[in-house]
Amino acid sequence: MRDVLEPARTRLDRGEPFALAVLVDAYASAPREVGTAMLVDAAGQVFGNVSAGCVDGAVYELCLQALASGESTRSRYGISDERAFAAALTCGGVIDVLVVPVVPGSRAAEALRVVIDAVERREAVALGIVTDAASGGGALLAVTEAGAVGDVPAFAVAEADLRRVAHAAAPVALRYAGDPNGATEVLAVPFPHAPRLIVVGAVEFSVALARLGAASGFEVTVCDPRDVFARPDRFPGATVVHDQPGRYLAATPIDERTAVCVLTHDERFDVDAISAALASPAAYVGAMGSRRTHDDRLSRLRAAGVTDAALARLRSPIGLALGGRTPEETALSILAEIVLVRAGGSGEPLRETRGPIHPDAVVPDGRRRTDAPAAVCADAVDAVVARWDGGGIRL
Repeated sequence: MRDVLEPARTRLDRGEPFALAVLVDAYASAPREVGTAMLVDAAGQVFGNVSAGCVDGAVYELCLQALASGESTRSRYGISDERAFAAALTCGGVIDVLVVPVVPGSRAAEALRVVIDAVERREAVALGIVTDAASGGGALLAVTEAGAVGDVPAFAVAEADLRRVAHAAAPVALRYAGDPNGATEVLAVPFPHAPRLIVVGAVEFSVALARLGAASGFEVTVCDPRDVFARPDRFPGATVVHDQPGRYLAATPIDERTAVCVLTHDERFDVDAISAALASPAAYVGAMGSRRTHDDRLSRLRAAGVTDAALARLRSPIGLALGGRTPEETALSILAEIVLVRAGGSGEPLRETRGPIHPDAVVPDGRRRTDAPAAVCADAVDAVVARWDGGGIRL
């Protein structure tokens, strides 16, 4: 959902309505993750998507209808052999999409504004979305450390849960009993701060890596004391820091969502920089150089007091063996290794693996979707097989 926050901000600033479509549940194979969103404004402009394109057209039409009616709608999309003209997921999955109209001055608009402002300040925030019709589907609740804004049944309990979820890495489905109309189902979407990519050394490989990292959603920082090379115009989209890398890495905030790539290949900088990076909780620490350089670097790091346990975390030579040589190809191999480490992937070609492509998908009851039977996506499941009775909930 993070990718639609900027267009949402623009329309909130202008006082313009828009519709927000959120993927709130997925069964078996699905092209996008739960929490993915699409935004459609009153002029028909669209941002983001909730599938790989197979049902986005149908969801777009639902967004336009929601803007016209002011009502929220939840729809299900799946395989549809009998009605070939209907929107359907050709990947064999089933997804539930919730469409919420956001009107200027509404509680939904206020909740989204809280989320947008918190993300900009790098503060933990979670957005709760009521996904069932009986309990006020489409209602939104934004929760930060400072408070909550929105309108969700079971407000007090949901607020406490959302505050905890704000630090999670993925959306969580919550269910609350006790409502006169039945249980309240809330999708909690966390917005942890963007992962950091710290690149040490203003070399040409760094230019390519900074550009690719920024395009992939990282907050990129390039650190090099040489201002003639570390220029903002050379690294658009990145923060440029002129400092000794070791000193900077020892002082800057680094957490488990941070990747540090030492590309200096310079004895004056890399030992102190790598030592500081390995002493931090960074999830990924890599260093560029040949195997000969790597062996020499290990000797110097050990002489500097870095333990073998710490050195075991060092990814050097940096990157995956993709075979590329250009700065852009090298940057791709480095970023691919960062993703592999963060996600716990194997690096194998998908055609040589078996089972779900994304085995980590979580279902509302906390089980992994990997145990779902293939029959859940039988040909009898039509596109738009479920729609709230009564035309949805008016906000």
